[in-house]
Amino acid sequence: MKFFLVFLALCQLTPLLLFGQSAMIHIEGRQRISLNGLWHVIIDPFDAGSGDWAAYYKDRKPMTNTDFVESSFEEGQQLYVPGDFNSQLPELNYYESSIWYKRTFNIKETNTSRFFIHFAAVNYKAEVYLNGIKIGIHEGGFTPFQFEVTDHVRIGENSLIVKVNNQRIKDGIPGLGFDWFNYGGITRDVDLVQTPKTYIKDYFIQLAQNDENIIGGYVTLDGPSKEQEIKINIPELHVSFKTRTDKEGKVLLRFPLRKKTLWTPENPKLYEVHVSAETDRLKEQIGFRTIKVDGTNILLNGKSIFLKGINIHEEVPQRRSRAYSESDYKMLLDWAKELGCNYVRLVHYPHHEKMVKMAEKMGLMVWEELPIYQGIDFSDPSMKDKMNFMLKEMIARDKNRAAVIIWSLSNETYPSAERDSSLTALYHLTKSLDNTRLVTSAFNNMRFEENKAFIEDKVNGVMDVMAINQYLGWYKPWPETGQEVKWVSKFNKPLIFSEFGGEAVFGNNTDPKRASSWSEDYLVNIYQRQFNMFKNISFLRGVSPWLLVDFRSPGRAHPVYQKGWNRKGLLSERGEKKKVWYLVADYFKNLTSPEK
Repeated sequence: MKFFLVFLALCQLTPLLLFGQSAMIHIEGRQRISLNGLWHVIIDPFDAGSGDWAAYYKDRKPMTNTDFVESSFEEGQQLYVPGDFNSQLPELNYYESSIWYKRTFNIKETNTSRFFIHFAAVNYKAEVYLNGIKIGIHEGGFTPFQFEVTDHVRIGENSLIVKVNNQRIKDGIPGLGFDWFNYGGITRDVDLVQTPKTYIKDYFIQLAQNDENIIGGYVTLDGPSKEQEIKINIPELHVSFKTRTDKEGKVLLRFPLRKKTLWTPENPKLYEVHVSAETDRLKEQIGFRTIKVDGTNILLNGKSIFLKGINIHEEVPQRRSRAYSESDYKMLLDWAKELGCNYVRLVHYPHHEKMVKMAEKMGLMVWEELPIYQGIDFSDPSMKDKMNFMLKEMIARDKNRAAVIIWSLSNETYPSAERDSSLTALYHLTKSLDNTRLVTSAFNNMRFEENKAFIEDKVNGVMDVMAINQYLGWYKPWPETGQEVKWVSKFNKPLIFSEFGGEAVFGNNTDPKRASSWSEDYLVNIYQRQFNMFKNISFLRGVSPWLLVDFRSPGRAHPVYQKGWNRKGLLSERGEKKKVWYLVADYFKNLTSPEK
């Protein structure tokens, strides 16, 4: 249980004005008022609004005949929240700077409750002001955060202003360069949350790693009355457990859980779990399963599995926008199910909590990933704190999701002393926060020699699972001898090919023997050879083609075939099925056993 205590301690480490407050768990089960909808905005390309002269956050109004104010929210443009700003106004298509958002809300009484503004995500930096007072800031575009505003709200109308800046920065996570579109804005839901004075801030309720008949975890209260009786009830299983928090408002959980149905892709069983304190109560749908590694096998509930997956970006290509609604998530996940997947790799950042919960109900296992991507400067002293805090935010939000089987720490980073030590430390921190899941990082630095590929990155020796991005037939040609590539690993661990594939434009079948033709038939040939190669890798335990659907990426500059799109999707940006879709679907349909 040591890792639970470490997690609780880490929640207090980072100052408010650096990262904001860590968010309470299970926002959907709270008493809340949605602040979604149309917000008034001021577009601020030169970042002038924070200065004393402009001071957009003060929302000043001319009060007398001689007052002169050079800004206004009410007479200006409006944007929808949640939603990225790039897709809502043509002039913001490639915009990377600041936009100020404003909306008002009303409160009837404040005496018996606490109030929080909860953001599911803002990309990338957020400064939050309430009634002209700066509440705090947050950095990071894909994880939730909140600010307590109990002492700042007033009865009647309140004015909430958020400065959002999506400018790419060298010491950001991700950094300056990445292969997806930099959608900015208040991209996910905003809620005004009302809680009792002492409320249930956090809980972790999952099967213990060493005994699938035991629930381990914790409950944390926040408020003045920290010592309270805690009840955990699972009515369908006739489970009732009582305990008591200590003077810090914390208690570790350990109680038996027998005769349950374990969560699997074939039967994604969830139970209604009630968490009650003397002053607060929550209920949530939670599933129970175990996920472990045994040699080169991945074991779900003690049985060896093969992960049949697909990579998914949180984007709706038909709309050229960030995915933000349940219908968006359903479209993407329905495609994955139709393809025959039992797991999805949600890249390269934590996707919306609603998408993770939807995947869980649909029986899709989930790989969830931090945006520690390629050009991260691991020697920068500030990066450790940022990486640690983003990891904490990701795990805190989704640690009760049975579908989440893998925490991924990074994608395509390159060996150095600083990188190796940073990822190793991040692995151990992950295990201290949550030892009920597997941990990996996706690497693409294999060594090729004739028809052999050697997996040698020593950080693989730390991770639970090896994950390799390889593009044989696209960025790396196949061996000229016609022999299949033989994969060699010095690590006795399961391998997932986390990415593979190539680019093709839907409907284009010109010159299928040349990669530069972007031909569908050329892409089919890549996949046929990949699938043939897979047969001879005894330690392969999962594959996820790159990727589900073509997506926007301004760095993809071919004027005929790409036009600012990465064309590696099995589907076009209009949802049309390329030839390779059917090949992958057939491969998954006939892939019934992990044993080779």
